[in-house]
Amino acid sequence: MIERKSLRRASPLFLVLGLGFLFAAYNFFSVIGHNRASITMNGSDGDDPIIKNWESLRFHVAVTATDSPYSKWQCRIMYYWYKRVKDMPGSEMGKFTRILHSGSPDNLIEEIPTFVVDPLPEGLDRGYIVLNRPWAFVQWLESATIEEEYILMAEPDHIFVRPLPNLAHETRPAGYPFFYIKPAEHEKIIRKFFPKEKGPVTNIDPIGNSPVIINK
Repeated sequence: MIERKSLRRASPLFLVLGLGFLFAAYNFFSVIGHNRASITMNGSDGDDPIIKNWESLRFHVAVTATDSPYSKWQCRIMYYWYKRVKDMPGSEMGKFTRILHSGSPDNLIEEIPTFVVDPLPEGLDRGYIVLNRPWAFVQWLESATIEEEYILMAEPDHIFVRPLPNLAHETRPAGYPFFYIKPAEHEKIIRKFFPKEKGPVTNIDPIGNSPVIINK
């Protein structure tokens, strides 16, 4: 009983922290987008490589998802708000794809643009089920026709309250830094993929796979 009461008391705190993170991420992206838009409008830096024509700036919104009821409802809400803001002034958002890594279609394929891929074979996730996400992206990139030059890797709990500009450049992806991702604390693991000749572990950005906008 004591544990259950403690969990009930803690849940509002986690909700507040979660909402705080979402607003912080949105404000971070908005400030960068606003600054870049200001440079473009004022014409103060015509040689800046970030300033490209509108078509080349468009990015495809891709979200990995499962066929669970929870994930379905998250995707429906996310797609609803995507449609609301996609064509607003300042938007560089392109098409939308839900990458469904369940291996078979579900009842949302007529409602949300969906690309079905296979889950990881049993046992290959080694108990880390989110490895299905990068595997889903690999299958999608190998098989799908993607018109846009950039891709926003997103998750079902992301909600667009305003149109999102493309914050990336050809060789400079844009991602959100997470305070709890600390590469320096996991050097032994990271060195398997980032050898010492590439520099200190502190050069690794504290980001996840999403939200990230990157050239395809």
